[in-house]
Parts: sequence; C-alpha cells; structure tokens
Amino acid sequence: MAQITKKMTIGQLLAVDPNIAPILMRMGMHCLGCPSAQAESLEEAAMVHGMDADVIEKQINDFLAGQE
Repeated sequence: MAQITKKMTIGQLLAVDPNIAPILMRMGMHCLGCPSAQAESLEEAAMVHGMDADVIEKQINDFLAGQE
C-alpha cells in the first residue's frame, strides 16, 4: 500500500498518485503546479495555509488505502 508522509514534497505526493491533487485543491492549496510548491513539503504547505499537516497526511493516506 502506498503511503505518504508530511515530509514529502508536493511533487513527490503527486508522483505517488495524481488523484491527491483534488484533495489538496479542496483544502485551498491551489498552486500545486507552481515550481516552488512542487519543492515544498506537505508540512511546509500546511503551515503556510494555516492547516494541520497531520490531519492532511491522514486524509491522504486514508484515500490511498481506499484505492487498493
């Protein structure tokens, strides 16, 4: 089962599964294609957007678990 961590960059997350993008977009992270966002960790992106990285990490991993 694929799993992500909050230490992974946005680019790495999207490489695991491009279907993670809509999850991040719904949370207000609309700049996924920006070069700086691609190199930013999920933890850094969450901090910039005032969100809890642990919650986002769990939501994405729950989504990935449901894909199998």
